[in-house]
Amino acid sequence: MNSSYPSVLLENAVNEFAKLPGIGRKTALRLVLHLLRQEDSQVEDFAQAIVTLKQEIRYCNCCHNISDSETCSICSDKSRDTSVICVVENIREVMAIENTIQFKGLYHVLGGIISPIDGIGPSDLQIASLEERVKSSEVKEVILALSATMEGDTTNFYIFRKLQPYDVKVSIIARGVSVGDEIEYADEVTLGRSILNRTPFDESYKLIVK
Repeated sequence: MNSSYPSVLLENAVNEFAKLPGIGRKTALRLVLHLLRQEDSQVEDFAQAIVTLKQEIRYCNCCHNISDSETCSICSDKSRDTSVICVVENIREVMAIENTIQFKGLYHVLGGIISPIDGIGPSDLQIASLEERVKSSEVKEVILALSATMEGDTTNFYIFRKLQPYDVKVSIIARGVSVGDEIEYADEVTLGRSILNRTPFDESYKLIVK
């Protein structure tokens, strides 16, 4: 056996865990050895949870957030303000903003941001469905809550231009989130204040391009 692992089964398991983001081979080995020490029922529950997640998870038919049903719990919550939509890059940002307890509107998950270097264009994102939501509902404001990066600003401007024909206010979260920061890593207080102190996008864009 040309390997430092005493078992091919162990090595295969480590290789699979090491494919996860942020998991190196040492951490993968530690996780696999931890599972080996657990009761069979616990490991089976763990494995079944992953399989069930992959097979049964859905995406909200309205905002594209992860959901257990066709419409997520946020979109189906009658107490939410349906006139305001907060646009985010991915599901982690929804969770981060919800933790601030400052936003009571709805969300729209793009599924990424425009990044030509990565081959991601507007058609790869949920921008057309956002435009359709604005066109077909009583939305009064769209808040752009994307990361303060070049790609995030490019996506902000593209969405702003797409929504200009409609009678809707487009705002952007305050730059309490530092330029270059990822939204999901901002602390809850800073993120909450950024949502509350949002500014009209056209004014923010003028500042960005100067």
